[in-house]
Amino acid sequence: MVRFKAWVIEKGEAGQTLSFTDFDAADLMDGDVTVRVTHSGLNYKDGLAMTGRSPVVRRFPMIPGIDFSGVVETSDHPDYTPGDAVVLTGWGVGETHLGAYAERARVNGDWLVPLPNGLSPAQAMAVGTAGYTAMLCLMAIEAHGLTPADGPALVTGASGGVGSVAVALLARAGWHVIASTGRMEEADYLRGLGASEIIDREDLAKPGKPLGKERWAAAIDAVGSTTLANVLAQTKSDGAVAACGLAQGMDLPTSVAPFILRGVSLLGINSVTTPRPKRRAAWARLAKELDLAALAAMTNRVGLAEVGRLGEDILSGKVRGRTVVEIG
Repeated sequence: MVRFKAWVIEKGEAGQTLSFTDFDAADLMDGDVTVRVTHSGLNYKDGLAMTGRSPVVRRFPMIPGIDFSGVVETSDHPDYTPGDAVVLTGWGVGETHLGAYAERARVNGDWLVPLPNGLSPAQAMAVGTAGYTAMLCLMAIEAHGLTPADGPALVTGASGGVGSVAVALLARAGWHVIASTGRMEEADYLRGLGASEIIDREDLAKPGKPLGKERWAAAIDAVGSTTLANVLAQTKSDGAVAACGLAQGMDLPTSVAPFILRGVSLLGINSVTTPRPKRRAAWARLAKELDLAALAAMTNRVGLAEVGRLGEDILSGKVRGRTVVEIG
């Protein structure tokens, strides 16, 4: 019998519980690759899962953790052999499939990508789901035809995981970056990542007009709800907003005005089931284009035994940048 340490979410008559315990490898779910997990990350969705604040988890028991890096232990998949370094984000891991806050994971090999050249396993999880999502947003904006010459780019939730990487990526690509944050005390941190302007999130969080003054050509929004509505209302003609989050809410109280009067485009970003070619392209660009010094500046580290206490912190906005969970 092989047992290993894991965080496990159970649900009973009294509600959901989270415990750090020994888990039997025989209870891992089906998959053709078993990975010795070395690192994971802390994401907003992980906070929702661990606290039960939203029905993210759809089977019990569940090991939370939606992303990981690690080393292949056994494989029946043609693309991977024991010893290969791999990365996983998305595909329902930590939601419907046992996740990453554990010393072992068994998954479908099609969900994996090789660890990109130029990134260590720890750096890959400093990027994690958040940074990978930020790159998908940048790729969508570029595919829309927008460039830094078209005007500034806004990032909402800029002090968080997606936002921090988005600021760094946009700045490295030559954009004038406007960072929106609810923590103005983080202004120096955001300027260090490349932001040129800092605005208070309250400027965007309250109901506004269907159309406002044109302020940015592109935006990456991780907040949703009224904030996203105001971002759209202040986007320049023929600009685009990449939407990837719902920290403020899932609703979108907007009108058709930005779309039919200014030709603004709303670009939805799905980072969970991205096709493998696009997924690999995003990781290759992250390894090449993300400033590793900026990545280090936005990253904190915790041990596996500590991550269970951080669910409420990330939901309440107390976690800055990225948190790497050191497992192996």
